[in-house]
Amino acid sequence: MGRWEAGFCIPRAGEIRWRKRECGRGGWLDCNSGGTRAGVRIKMNIQIVCVGKLKEKYWTGAVDEYAKRLGAYARLDIRELPDEKAPDTMSPAEEAQVRAREGERILAALRADATVVALAIEGETWTSEQLAAHLDKQAVYGGGAVSFVIGGSLGLSPTVLARADKKLSFGRMTYPHQLMRVLLLEQVYRAFKINRGDAYHTQP
Repeated sequence: MGRWEAGFCIPRAGEIRWRKRECGRGGWLDCNSGGTRAGVRIKMNIQIVCVGKLKEKYWTGAVDEYAKRLGAYARLDIRELPDEKAPDTMSPAEEAQVRAREGERILAALRADATVVALAIEGETWTSEQLAAHLDKQAVYGGGAVSFVIGGSLGLSPTVLARADKKLSFGRMTYPHQLMRVLLLEQVYRAFKINRGDAYHTQP
């Protein structure tokens, strides 16, 4: 067991980092990995609100696999919202209306107690370690709930972007929004593995 300094446990090599946090039964909580100590267990709440239904088996299979893996670290809630039916060719005003209608559904689905991270091409680009640090911070100080938002093919409405606490970009390239769900789940899973100190993540 490592030594305690200012409410933090400084671990020996190979030990999981533990943080002191108040709970109703006076136990110690492992906020990084959803582990147990003194009979108390905590898991983060990860919500993914996404527009559009996955139909192809290769997408659903990948989502199911990472959802299963994440079950060891977090309570995962994936909210699939219907996309707005629209013609292939639309004016800018019509596209804005589609985003607005989809945005209303997104806002209604978001957890009221969560920190919201919207995936947007104009957002910040994070490393996997930065995402891990963000989740770690939310586990300790942010109430333990994070909602990620993936918009439809036309992107997110201004109201959803305004609701977001953070905007996250996976780069300047354009990806299918179905693929973004898989990429996001993998990175969230990787973040938990980083915070736990497991060997899944290696530096390039």
